[in-house]
Amino acid sequence: MSSKDVTRILVVGGGYVGMYTALRLQRKLKQELRQGTVEVIVVDPEPYMTYQPFLPEAAAGSISPRHVVVPLRRVLPQCKVVIGEVTAIDHDARRATLTTLAAEETGNGAIEVAYDELVLAPGSVSRTLPVPGLADVGIGFKTVEEAIGLRNHVLGQLDIASSTRDPAIRDAALTFVFVGGGYAGVEALAELEDMARYAVRYYHNIKPEDMKWILVEATNRILPEVGPDMGGYAVRELRARNIDVRLETRLESCEKHVAQLSDGSSFPTRTLVWTAGVKPHPILAATKLPLNAHGRLKCTPALQVDGVEHAWSAGDAAAVPDLTAEPPAEPDAPRALCAPNAQHAVRQSKVLAENIAAAVRGGPIVDYAHKYAGSVASLGLHKGVAHVYGRKLKGYPAWFMHRAYHLSRVPTFNRKARVLAEWTLAGLFKREIVSLGSLENPRAEFELAAGTGRHNEAS
Repeated sequence: MSSKDVTRILVVGGGYVGMYTALRLQRKLKQELRQGTVEVIVVDPEPYMTYQPFLPEAAAGSISPRHVVVPLRRVLPQCKVVIGEVTAIDHDARRATLTTLAAEETGNGAIEVAYDELVLAPGSVSRTLPVPGLADVGIGFKTVEEAIGLRNHVLGQLDIASSTRDPAIRDAALTFVFVGGGYAGVEALAELEDMARYAVRYYHNIKPEDMKWILVEATNRILPEVGPDMGGYAVRELRARNIDVRLETRLESCEKHVAQLSDGSSFPTRTLVWTAGVKPHPILAATKLPLNAHGRLKCTPALQVDGVEHAWSAGDAAAVPDLTAEPPAEPDAPRALCAPNAQHAVRQSKVLAENIAAAVRGGPIVDYAHKYAGSVASLGLHKGVAHVYGRKLKGYPAWFMHRAYHLSRVPTFNRKARVLAEWTLAGLFKREIVSLGSLENPRAEFELAAGTGRHNEAS
């Protein structure tokens, strides 16, 4: 694929930065795209963007999984969406190597794509540690598949506990361990505990107090983004719901379905959710572009890769100086960086698209500057914490602000309307507590009928 006839913009990643940048480029370069003088290619392994702040509510059943994702081809009709993965980038030659689903099927190998402007927005991946047994039993919480799989798993554990008289099996099934006290861990635990507490009313032999929910955090507080006061309130709120919050504690081992903690305690469990941080996508290390000590791309305030022409980045992949932060005390000390969160990613993508459009047309580029507005977090239905523009909220007002903010940020009016409709219906009717774990193995029933497999309940 050659870029000699057109100016080709290659966007690696279809997450927050990738999708919003391409969406903005569609509007800014509408005439060039229509005339065929500019081409925007978006490459991502999935055909959709996942709005991750809604994953906890999807896991709890408050939002349908299909409404947590935004189909790229629908919102980017003027772009070429390629479902594949970039495996190597030679920026000196302006060429990227990628593999697609078709390439895997036909065995034709990788495809080379030439480009003129490169946007690196592959996002991040879960940061795991060499904890014995973690790779075998751990469950992540970054994708919609993981969120729905975890929901089915939790409900399945209630079924197991309800159908056995073995106290060891029952205790392990009703013990849920979450590692990581950031947004993902706290919100996932709080929403799922709310759901499970509601669900057990339909089990004749399980009571809410039979369940053990444990949050393990290596530092001395949770939800650092909302500040120490609101973080402390969140700990008290969770503990008031009999959730065991263990600060300054680490997971030492989880072999043989036993979670061994650094404080000496151990818990037999069939559920271990790992949300202890993220790390930059591995593709960044394969680009030979300048990286900082944490593996993120060194960028200028204009979102250009530092010292490299025609290469841009933002979001989790980029180390962007925060122009609104206090300047460092030492003249030679580096300036503080923008936090790698959704608030900055969405705003950076707008400036990024504007600057790329200016570069294509020969105009001036501008620096990104945004003062952090604050954070909101849900602690389950009608419960939350918030620290926004210096004001601290908790309980119902914070929960309402959390929903209102994310409803305003989820892309497309279509998604906004569908999510709002689901929230409205959820307020009028009872929760759905059906486990559809068989969706993860759809051929099980046919294999049983054909005599080539076992029933999925027996697997």
